[in-house]
Amino acid sequence: MMKLKGIELEGTYKVVYYATSFVILDEKGNRIYFEDNNGYWSKKEYDKKGNRIYFEDSESYWAKSEYNEEDKRIYFEDSDGEIIDERVKELSIEEIEKLLGYKIKIKGE
Repeated sequence: MMKLKGIELEGTYKVVYYATSFVILDEKGNRIYFEDNNGYWSKKEYDKKGNRIYFEDSESYWAKSEYNEEDKRIYFEDSDGEIIDERVKELSIEEIEKLLGYKIKIKGE
C-alpha cells in the first residue's frame, strides 16, 4: 500500500501531472484526486459499480451518497445541510406506535 497526498492507494493507478494540475485516476478511469497550482484540491470515492459515494474539496465542501441495487441514488447528504433520504426504513411495532401516537394490533390471516 502506498500513500500519496493523503490517499491510500492499493493496486494500480494512473497518475497524470500537468503544468498546472495533478490528477489520480483509479483502475476504472475515475478521477479520485485533483489538485491545481492554486492549491485547490478535490477527492472522490466510488463504489464497485462506479457511483460516486463521496466528494470532498479544499473549500471544506463534502457530500456523500448511497445507491440501491439498481444504481438509483437513495441517500444524499452534504456539508451545506442538504439531505435527501429515500432509503427503505425497517421499523419495529413499538417504533410505529410511537410515530402514530397510539397502540396498534397486527391481525393474523
